[in-house]
This record gives sequence, C-alpha cells and structure tokens, in this order.
Amino acid sequence: MTIDVLIPTYDDAPSNATAAPRLDRLEGSTIGIISNGKHGTVPFFDALANELRTRYQVREVKRVTKPNYSAPAGKALIEQARHWHALIAGIGD
Repeated sequence: MTIDVLIPTYDDAPSNATAAPRLDRLEGSTIGIISNGKHGTVPFFDALANELRTRYQVREVKRVTKPNYSAPAGKALIEQARHWHALIAGIGD
C-alpha cells in the first residue's frame, strides 16, 4: 500500500518574508478586508468594518473578495493591498 503525503504550502511564497510592523494606531488608516467569498464572511466582516470605522476611527475599509476561495491572492489583489496600512483576511465556512 502506498501513502501519498500532501504538503499544503504555496511554492511561490518568498522565503525571506517577514511580518509587517504593527501600526501605532488605526485612526485615519485604510484597512483592507479580504474575503474568500463564502457566505459566512459577509455578516462578520460587515460588523468588523463597522467596528473599525466607529470605534477605531479607521478612515476607509476596503472590502475585496477573492475570485477563487481556494487559490492564493492574485497579483492584482496584492498590488491593491500595497496601498493599505493593514489587512485582514478571513474565511467563512
């Protein structure tokens, strides 16, 4: 019997990636929210966007849905994210 082991990593990921520094504050910032497009993300991200605007005075919340929930973010989405101060990615199952 043969057992195939799958490694769920993305081969094109840069090996020298580091986490971005934390923001000192959210006030006046632009925050991106990336959804995988599943139904469960909508009410949660609606509430999160409202909290970011009202409680933390975030200037703008950009909502983006990936065209394919199981694929990595495409180049166009990565380029958009370069203009945000921070981003939140989530799934809804």
